[in-house]
Amino acid sequence: MRQDLAIVRGEAVPAPHLVAVLVLEPAVGFDMTIPSMVLGAATDDAGDPLYDVRICGLGPGPIEAVGGYTVIPGHGPELLARADTVIVPGTRIPEPRQLGTLPATLADALASIRPDARIVSICTGAFVLGAAGLLDGRRATTHWRFADQFRTLYPNVRLDENQLFVQDGNLWSSAGLAAGIDLCLHLIRTDHGTAAANGAARYCVVPPWREGGQSQFIERQVPEAGSDGTAPTRRWALHHLDDELDLHSLAAHAHMSVRTFTRRFKAETGMAPGAWILQQRVRHARHLLETTDLPVDEVARSAGMGTSASLRHHMRLELGVPPLTYRKTFRKRETLETA
Repeated sequence: MRQDLAIVRGEAVPAPHLVAVLVLEPAVGFDMTIPSMVLGAATDDAGDPLYDVRICGLGPGPIEAVGGYTVIPGHGPELLARADTVIVPGTRIPEPRQLGTLPATLADALASIRPDARIVSICTGAFVLGAAGLLDGRRATTHWRFADQFRTLYPNVRLDENQLFVQDGNLWSSAGLAAGIDLCLHLIRTDHGTAAANGAARYCVVPPWREGGQSQFIERQVPEAGSDGTAPTRRWALHHLDDELDLHSLAAHAHMSVRTFTRRFKAETGMAPGAWILQQRVRHARHLLETTDLPVDEVARSAGMGTSASLRHHMRLELGVPPLTYRKTFRKRETLETA
């Protein structure tokens, strides 16, 4: 991506990453405020902002938001051509939401986005990206309640409504409403590492990472009263990631049959036990790569991945980079030079 320079305390430094939030009427106001609050809370070690978040519309004048109020964007669509990241928050704009088409002014605005820019949707903003054809053949998600409608309008998109957020190349999408917070924190984590994301999460008083996917929020039968959950076993597993942790050992720890444990685990987390364990192992490996000088083989063993080859495989699948590249990206330069 393009890297401009800014003058900070008399020195030329890389300018903050420019984020354009494209607000479309009728706008979902909650979604619209998420990037400014979360990305705006991300700072470097000197306390300088890592992102420059700006709100734009398709034209001058106020934009109606769901809930009975209006907003006045500070910028017009010309901002999109300069942005490093473009975010389309939730909207009830009728053409993409009901017809699978784009108004001409919106199509022209989206066409001005730089080819190397990152494009992000929050909640029903995915309908706009779908109508633009940007998601054809790509993985994406949106609010679970509108998944069937989305599939009808955009059958070429590989929709997965069980995820809180999805990345496919330079296209990112999140589930409904507050999942936009999870996505923005993951953008920070991807761009600048865990410490920066955790700092933003602390400021916003939200968890830095939520377990499971949005399937845990989909309406389903309430578990029978008085049943024990799988949370104690999940806490135990996090301290034993370097053990085998097969389904039988997890169920035994929870004092449940494998069938009952699997059903309750998925009901509580939105994920199968094996997928959840793998997610935690990759996350722990990332933490070790960022915060220690352990060789990759030792990181893999400590995270329960077995071999460095297995760790490389799963990190490439989830992040698109091998362990050493990830470490070089997120470790401070002075730390690497003394390692």
